[in-house]
Amino acid sequence: MLDPKKLEELAKQIADAVPPGVRNMAEEAEGRIKQVLQSQLSKLDLVTREEFDIQSQVLIRTREKLDAMEARLTELENQQND
Repeated sequence: MLDPKKLEELAKQIADAVPPGVRNMAEEAEGRIKQVLQSQLSKLDLVTREEFDIQSQVLIRTREKLDAMEARLTELENQQND
């Protein structure tokens, strides 16, 4: 899922943008904003960067194996036709 530290940082940035007269409510707002962000983002079908990178590597290895198998098949077909 998403990095909780990133969500906390984003919520803090939003809360820091609150005018000074409303600073006492900033902590409450930060907590609430974080809850809303987590709730809404959890509804999305997202993966972590780590998961994405792992799946990318799996796909690359699979593509390499497929290319090797296709080359081997072509070689065998050529041998059969000779």
